[in-house]
Amino acid sequence: MVGVVVAKFGGSALGLHGSLLPSVVDRIGQLKANAKVLAVFSAPIIEYDSKKVSMTDVALSKGKSYAASRLVDLQVLRKIYDDLSSKYLNSLYKHEFMDLLNSFFHEVTISLKQATENKRFVDVVRSRTLAYSGEIPMSYLMDYVLRSRGFKSGHVNITQWPIITDDNFEGANFSLEDSRRNISYLLDLVEHNEVVTMGGFIGKTIDGLETTYERGGSDRTAADIAILLNDKYDIRLDFEKDSAVQSADPRVVKNDLHYVTHLSYNEARLAGMFGMKILDPVAIKEIDDTGLDIPITVTDMSFPSRFTIIKRTLPDGGDENLIKIVTGKKNCAIVRMDSISASHLLAMLEKVREYHEFVKLSPYRVDDLEISRILFLDADFIRRNERYFRAYNSRMEIIYQRGVVTMIGDNMWKSPRIASLVSSTVGEHGINILNLDAQEETSRILIVVEDSGNNVNSAISAIHSQRPRFHGR
Repeated sequence: MVGVVVAKFGGSALGLHGSLLPSVVDRIGQLKANAKVLAVFSAPIIEYDSKKVSMTDVALSKGKSYAASRLVDLQVLRKIYDDLSSKYLNSLYKHEFMDLLNSFFHEVTISLKQATENKRFVDVVRSRTLAYSGEIPMSYLMDYVLRSRGFKSGHVNITQWPIITDDNFEGANFSLEDSRRNISYLLDLVEHNEVVTMGGFIGKTIDGLETTYERGGSDRTAADIAILLNDKYDIRLDFEKDSAVQSADPRVVKNDLHYVTHLSYNEARLAGMFGMKILDPVAIKEIDDTGLDIPITVTDMSFPSRFTIIKRTLPDGGDENLIKIVTGKKNCAIVRMDSISASHLLAMLEKVREYHEFVKLSPYRVDDLEISRILFLDADFIRRNERYFRAYNSRMEIIYQRGVVTMIGDNMWKSPRIASLVSSTVGEHGINILNLDAQEETSRILIVVEDSGNNVNSAISAIHSQRPRFHGR
């Protein structure tokens, strides 16, 4: 069976203003030595208002301005593509690309005019603006960059998009069966090219309207394409980053970091859910839900020999560290409500909204009533939807300003001392533990603390410094 690498290049892999494009081309050349490559691209990162931001954020800012009838300059949305095409495309491909770029920004202009007329920057207007100013022109540009360097390359045309979703335009859900019925065009592209480029984050409804995944959705695009191609090709996923997976976020822990060589799907999903920038946990969930075991690598693009392997299950002895990752999240919230109401709320979130960014903590009883406690990992989500939550129970309690620190490892159960050692370590650093939840089945130990000062980062650093002690060394 022919091998295909689905390689995802995020904004950081492209570099500020596309400065790392030559490295991306070199990396694709290395990958295609042993397989066909389908390269998924995020929107580029630019400097805007003295900050490094994704083109997605710039487009969102412009869209909100237009919805408020402030008709701001739009040239910043295309300048990076003009500059990169002048620098990296030969004359023939530059002419072709510029014609396409003009058509994309015609779509952007029309969409923003609709935002002004409707006084709202939502739904398909929002999705179309983000698509045609970000991932779509970037993926087309990369195809022409590769062709200019002699690659046999093609791009996925937005008019024949293979990722079909529902019509939840700003947080779309992948429709596997509809996408499978729409796969022939993509299969033909892969068959006849060494490399195929494609924009991440973007989907289309069955009737052709543009949608977007939640932020981080380019990871999901890569996973969904891997699922769709799995029946015909020997598939593996590769996420090109500025580092392989480490035992903690290097922005939080500066010393004695350990490269993690292997993670299970479960460990990687938990790590992403609780704050590590590995890959979108929904991407792993979508693979997991199909029952496939597609191998995933997280590769340091600068040193490709340094990578982390992610598989459904790992052989025994794959990693001697019982705690593989220490991570954390700020800006969390806890919802308390009776367990019957909570079950209805969570069923709605999971089945209707397909929202999974929460953890059920152990319940407690008040008189004869069982009270559920649910830790939500994004307090802003609660703030935006508080009135809908209260429709399930008007007496529910919401506790904001909570943070969570999480230890992750499928084999932590092998050491009965870990939970007590973690608890004492945090206490020794003067941090009050509001809740400790340790469950063998979930491969994680979770500590809730007050999200104030440096509590979360201090707890992560303290626990990480004691990892050899937890492992009996």
